[in-house]
Amino acid sequence: MTTNGINKPPVWFWVVSAIGLLWNLTGVYSYLNSKLNKVAMLEALTQEQRALFEGIPAWATAAFAIAVFSGALASIGLLIRKKWAYPLFIVSLIAAVLQFINWLFLQNAGEVYGGQAYVMPVLVVVVGVFLIFFSKSARQKGWLG
Repeated sequence: MTTNGINKPPVWFWVVSAIGLLWNLTGVYSYLNSKLNKVAMLEALTQEQRALFEGIPAWATAAFAIAVFSGALASIGLLIRKKWAYPLFIVSLIAAVLQFINWLFLQNAGEVYGGQAYVMPVLVVVVGVFLIFFSKSARQKGWLG
């Protein structure tokens, strides 16, 4: 234990935390790309896909932004060993789930994309749940201050 009461984490903590940051920065990139390159993105889609993306409500777009930016900030929190990473990962997952409720159930993306529409949402939720438990465990082990 260090003099300030925070335990030194093992090397694998840093590896997992860095991978978590890369994962969440990929989400930030996806969000920013959808906003900054919207015209090019829409031109590459079929009419059905384009209608789906143009129909995304503002609240779902806000949920997307909250999910990716709070996840990235939480990952930075892990790397600088802060306890607030844990609640931010929870916020990120809740926002992501809200976004996916819209995408999969309100907009019925499965009708346009088939089973492929479910792959990324499932992966995001699995990684999100993992990062919540990882950060909670890190707090309990005294790796975060």
